[in-house]
Amino acid sequence: MGSFKERWNITSDWQVFVILVVFAVTGSTSALIAKPILSFFGITKSSTSLWMFYPLYILMIFPVYQILLVSFGFLFGQFKFFWAFEKKMLRSVKLGFIADFFEK
Repeated sequence: MGSFKERWNITSDWQVFVILVVFAVTGSTSALIAKPILSFFGITKSSTSLWMFYPLYILMIFPVYQILLVSFGFLFGQFKFFWAFEKKMLRSVKLGFIADFFEK
């Protein structure tokens, strides 16, 4: 836990635990939510080639994950940490303009 605390600049073990729970819940939830979203657009395993379905599914997980990460971070009282994490992640994939838009 010490390395997480040092790396993320946080002070308590409880905060590390909450952050790890948020990451776990967000990952699972984004995978669950992505399929119904694709289904809404008519993209299902049975109607689409699996070679097309799975890349679209993975691409759909990314924006869902970003939104849920900040949302669950807010619900668990860690918005500041997750907003900073989100901005760093978006900038690393060259989508920093999205974070900059919300900063104004």
